[in-house]
Amino acid sequence: MNIQAQKINLAKMILETDNPSILESVMNIFVKSKQQDFWQTMPDEQKQEIEKGLAEIVSEDIVEYEKVIKKHRK
Repeated sequence: MNIQAQKINLAKMILETDNPSILESVMNIFVKSKQQDFWQTMPDEQKQEIEKGLAEIVSEDIVEYEKVIKKHRK
């Protein structure tokens, strides 16, 4: 069965059902398929900065929040 025939078949089944749980399930499939992972839409430059920050945390190359705030509040 080609894709167009599958679409028509699916549309017929959807139109013929009165079962709300089936309709909700089909709707959820479409909603979930359209949701994108934010990481996939993020520019590579931002990804690299985040990965760099995570690597700094792992290597304990960090500065405490209070020290940063104290330095910049002068």
